[in-house]
Amino acid sequence: MNPAILRKPLLLSALLVGSSLIPTVGQTPPVAQSNDSKYASVVIDAASGEVLFSRFADERRYPASITKVMTLYLVFEALEEGRVKLTDQLTVSPRAAAQPPSKLGLAAGQTISLDDAMRATAVRSANDMAVVLAETIGGSESEFTARMTAKARELGMHNTRFTTANGLPDTRQATTANDLGILSRAVMRDYPQYYRYLGIKDWYYNGRDYRNTNGLLAMGNGYDGIKTGFTNASGYNLSASAVRNNKRLITIVMGGRSTASRNAHVAELMDTGFDLTQRRDRGERIASTQGFFEQRGYGISAAPVAYASATTQAEGRPYTVEDNDVALVSAPAPRAEAPRQVTPAPSATRTASRNTTREAAPQGRWAVQVGAFREEQVARDWLNNVNRRFRSEIGSARQDVQTANGWYRSRFTGMTEDKAKSACEALAARRVTCMVVQPG
Repeated sequence: MNPAILRKPLLLSALLVGSSLIPTVGQTPPVAQSNDSKYASVVIDAASGEVLFSRFADERRYPASITKVMTLYLVFEALEEGRVKLTDQLTVSPRAAAQPPSKLGLAAGQTISLDDAMRATAVRSANDMAVVLAETIGGSESEFTARMTAKARELGMHNTRFTTANGLPDTRQATTANDLGILSRAVMRDYPQYYRYLGIKDWYYNGRDYRNTNGLLAMGNGYDGIKTGFTNASGYNLSASAVRNNKRLITIVMGGRSTASRNAHVAELMDTGFDLTQRRDRGERIASTQGFFEQRGYGISAAPVAYASATTQAEGRPYTVEDNDVALVSAPAPRAEAPRQVTPAPSATRTASRNTTREAAPQGRWAVQVGAFREEQVARDWLNNVNRRFRSEIGSARQDVQTANGWYRSRFTGMTEDKAKSACEALAARRVTCMVVQPG
């Protein structure tokens, strides 16, 4: 199997559609750009190497402790070649002992078995043990990292350079999400007998129980590896792998804002990927895997919040605002008739029946649009998905699917201006692209 991962071009689908949407002059600086300078993601079919989804996947990023996957790869290689044994006792050097946390904390001159050093590196993400392994295999960390970079080239990781064995900050050390996908595939493909180290949930050593830094492993749901990473420069990184229905996917997320949000984002991407593969297995034709993710709100833009007129006419052009958290837009009045509601939302029906004997409570006239699709069912499914995930932010807003010129718009309606803007900003913070729609 060719270790290089197949790459597909980014295909933009029409998530938020408008007519003659023009950015307002004097727009605020691109706040989200600082996040995009760290963020990247990719979802890969582990068996075939097919890239199902990618976002900034070829942009150079800091790997942080995901670096240790390559460190362990070279140790696995040495084990297979018979150059070392699991029972070998390794001596901690002064350089290794001086590494900053996270670490196991052995003093210089103390010894540890190769097996335990690997477990400490995989489970504890111990920086000191990564250096111990590097010095054991390579003679010195600098020699070992040269081998790491050479191995990266051999595997097809052409945008990666290693200068540390543990991933501590070094501006010369960089990689990409796609390259980390290649590495993740390679380690489970080339050394399946040792891949288990990257999925150990907890490890007991010297009177203390250590839990894996990858919190997804404790969730079940098929997760079995592989490595987390964090520095201030990199943000929260995670390479994760899961198996469901005999299908393995790999998801890489880099530059997360926190452990919790990173894990949630990985889980969402992974769930979407498995949904896609299951549909394929049932014989459904997926024209664009990238588009499949984008229709669910992933990858369109850097989660902007946009403001538009309710009378905006759809003409089939994708609406995106690049690298902005907030974009102010204006639109001319449409020539076509205003969108009509396709079917009443259940909440609207229930409200009407409850209020037959009393005056209806005043409702806001603002709305939040979270998507525009060619198929009504896709629009409705996405609306339900967003409502389920963000119920507290959306509140009691009605779910409406409206149509104009062949596009089905997923909207939450009946909101006040403040509620609409705050809801859209909350969605944007979770990288769900949305648009605040003013009363027309």
